[in-house]
Amino acid sequence: MSSPFPNLDANLAVALDALLAERSVTRAAARLHTSPAAMSRTLARLRRVLQDPLLVRAGQAMVPTPRAEALRGEAAAVVRRLEALLTPSGESDPAALRRTFTVQASDVVGAALAPGLLEQARRRAPGVSLRVLAEDAEAGPALREGRVDLEIGAIDHVDPETRVEELAALRMAAGVRAGHPLAEGALTPARLAAAEHVSVSRRGRFTGPLDAALAERGLSRRVGAVLPGHLAAMALAATSDVVCLVPAAPAGEAPSPLSATADALGLRLLEIPLPLPPLTIAMAWHPRHTADVPHRWLRDTVRRVFRPDTENPNSER
Repeated sequence: MSSPFPNLDANLAVALDALLAERSVTRAAARLHTSPAAMSRTLARLRRVLQDPLLVRAGQAMVPTPRAEALRGEAAAVVRRLEALLTPSGESDPAALRRTFTVQASDVVGAALAPGLLEQARRRAPGVSLRVLAEDAEAGPALREGRVDLEIGAIDHVDPETRVEELAALRMAAGVRAGHPLAEGALTPARLAAAEHVSVSRRGRFTGPLDAALAERGLSRRVGAVLPGHLAAMALAATSDVVCLVPAAPAGEAPSPLSATADALGLRLLEIPLPLPPLTIAMAWHPRHTADVPHRWLRDTVRRVFRPDTENPNSER
């Protein structure tokens, strides 16, 4: 039975990628460990299949035709996909990864993740790039449809099949500038309520768990501004007398990367004298990525960033 795709040959894609990258039959042959004569025959076949000369003489060199220029990026991408398809699971070398990962996270989580992830990529997987998208209430479909590789943050809207792993349990601290009146003396609920606050809410809400805790004591606070992200709130608190809430590690534990920006801005983090619910930071992914070796590298690296003292970062929960 004849094939419905008579010209379909994966070796042609590999040869095309080498020829367009090297612009030389001899160098392409050396790259693919074959003879120049064999590579020349392959180029002739590619010219017949694509009905284009692809590479033409220009003095001592060969230059690509417009069609070849248009095909170059696509040919390279096809070869990378073939390599990934034919790489046995569990045997991928991070240094050989060529992939852009898309992570959905809040601004403060993105700021905490990016430096550590990029440092790990430089040392272990230099071909990896990171794209961070803002938080979105539709993260579940984005994970399921493959538009997002990983969601990191307070995960509260996942589909039943979504895998979720806790990364850190944090507390909320009161962030104030150096020399702020609240930094002097004991911080009481009444003093905290009397200060002006900036609230963080993607939906523009003025109230949250702190307001509920204050209300139980007959207190209320004044929120002068609502901002969509923690980084903007921290920047405002660093240059004014407003109080912002900062995710921080529990007392006695190693500092959380989520409070690094507050430290860089010179904010003082004060213990809030009220029982507030902990903030759980987790990562979520679609189960089709669970066994994917590059995705496992991404998850392992995120663990290293958020849990640097983890003994075995390769273990899946």
